[in-house]
Amino acid sequence: MSPEYDVLILGSGAAGLSLALRLAPHARVAVLAKGELNEGATFYAQGGISAVLDASDSFESHIADTIDAGAGLCDADTVRYTVENGPKVIDWLIERGVPFTRETLDDGSQTYHLTREGGHSARRVVHAADATGQAIETTLLDRARAEPNIDLRERHIAIDLITGQKLGLRGNRCHGAYVLDRDSGEVLSLRSRFVVLATGGAGKAYLYTSNPDASTGDGIAMAWRAGCRVANMEFVQFHPTCLYHPDAKSFLLTEALRGEGARLLRPDGSRFMDTFDSRGELAPRDIVARAIDHEMKRLGAESMFLDISHRSPEFIKGHFPTVYSRCLDFGYDLTAGPVPVVPAAHYTCGGVMTDHHGRADLEGLYAIGETAFTGLHGANRMASNSLLECLVFSAAACEDIIARLPETAAPPELPDWDESRVVNSDEMVVISHNWDELRRFMWDYVGIVRTTKRLERAKHRVDLLAQEIADYYGHFKVSNDLIELRNLTQVAEMIIRCARRRKESRGLHYTLDYPDSDSIRRPLNTVLVPKNYAALHRHPTWA
Repeated sequence: MSPEYDVLILGSGAAGLSLALRLAPHARVAVLAKGELNEGATFYAQGGISAVLDASDSFESHIADTIDAGAGLCDADTVRYTVENGPKVIDWLIERGVPFTRETLDDGSQTYHLTREGGHSARRVVHAADATGQAIETTLLDRARAEPNIDLRERHIAIDLITGQKLGLRGNRCHGAYVLDRDSGEVLSLRSRFVVLATGGAGKAYLYTSNPDASTGDGIAMAWRAGCRVANMEFVQFHPTCLYHPDAKSFLLTEALRGEGARLLRPDGSRFMDTFDSRGELAPRDIVARAIDHEMKRLGAESMFLDISHRSPEFIKGHFPTVYSRCLDFGYDLTAGPVPVVPAAHYTCGGVMTDHHGRADLEGLYAIGETAFTGLHGANRMASNSLLECLVFSAAACEDIIARLPETAAPPELPDWDESRVVNSDEMVVISHNWDELRRFMWDYVGIVRTTKRLERAKHRVDLLAQEIADYYGHFKVSNDLIELRNLTQVAEMIIRCARRRKESRGLHYTLDYPDSDSIRRPLNTVLVPKNYAALHRHPTWA
């Protein structure tokens, strides 16, 4: 008999772990991680979490900043819901022991130190030095390990969702997932009343990315194949400042550096951001990334430079100990002079369409965190709103799941994974070659600056890749690399399709053929609908 859970959570970052901890008193939960439990985007998040925590700040200000950064595509109700729930989720983290950085006021009292990042009009980013994600991930993971109702499974990657339609049952809902145990090679059928996608984004679709290796768009691709709508995949955020060094693997230089006064410089030492935006280095990320890309191409330079050496060494080492140490590892001293930086793919603003409970189109399926499209980010995510979204919507999903548990029947017994007609591959070079080709043409043709011709070239190449991978998938046993490549190619195709549909430049989508935003028509989201959508959802019970 296949293992059974109340809730199966795919992903062990801030979204997945916070949901698991909230559910643990009420349900039997499994949390799956593709690699090590802490090897996700959350662990590497440096900056912090944006929330209104200071008396001089306001919800209205945070809402206005978010909508402004989102370039006209944010859902106003979602923004308000997220912002107004921000202080509650910060309190929840504090109660669980997350060691946010404190500062001593003039009267001797202590409060949480707040920093400012691009797009924010106030200091509202609470942080744990410059390793906030690591502090959150470590704290939540320690708590989860102590919970008897949480089954933590490392090195387990989901292959596909198991639905009623696939099983030939009346009423289409999600009943679990097929999962590859990477160590044993066995494919498990894990059944569950509810399944939650918390698998993160798809930064690995690009040659240069700040994301960890696990960011291959798995949840988005699986939801799409199961019949769920996906939206706004053209809006891929490129972080402006990743350390430029052949061995750095796109190490991120936190936006908080610019929040504390770091300046962007050309190779000759001159500043350039004021030429592009009156907010200078504190402009939203899309503007800063395009400015750096423009200057690099104009000058034929390999990088631009980031300089905070005008601040005291004590300030730099005290506020940015992780970044300071890592830069030293690569031969750069933040206290002594500028360091080279380049943009890199960082965040997927689009994803699986959900409501304010985190529910996707398929009954029994939720999506939270970077995997989901909630409407919060619009055409460009404002700095430090991502962890906020993870925490707010994991809390919302928890409430909804707890309310539905008593009325939800146990899932049916699931069929075993069928490998009777496939063999082991003896040509893994096919996977590695296709992976490299995908990431290179996505970077060249679907990057920071796009054109219609570039997108057409990318569409032609991704279609050929998809056919080749489908044939390979049908003939050989699944492996971690094959599963990831299949998902990443699917997500790349959706990024390209969405980008081709948007005949304007807006937020993170900038095309030389349509350099201006469409000011005549109301901006709309780019919604992709599966061909079998109507048939899969003709017996709606997910309301």
